[in-house]
Amino acid sequence: MSKEYRGKRIVLWPINIDASASRKEGRKIPLKHAVRKPRVEEVVEAAKRLGLDPQVEEARYPRRWWEQKQRIVVNKMGSKLKTLIAIAEEIKRLREEKRLRHR
Repeated sequence: MSKEYRGKRIVLWPINIDASASRKEGRKIPLKHAVRKPRVEEVVEAAKRLGLDPQVEEARYPRRWWEQKQRIVVNKMGSKLKTLIAIAEEIKRLREEKRLRHR
């Protein structure tokens, strides 16, 4: 992580909250909180709703360096784990709202 973010912001990758990824592959939160295949747009929208000022950056996830991916930098909300869980739970709410609108 960049030194400029230390203490104030955290870097997260969609795989950190992906229920289809193992811990070894990069998931950081328990499965009961994780979401299946989160998209960068969903992570950004959830972070905005939580007031975390998200910024998307082009970068490669170290464990999957061959894939071109994006990471999201957000304001810290307690610990990194707490922030990741809050974002994942907000994505679940977003998906539920979207599902109900399209009925």
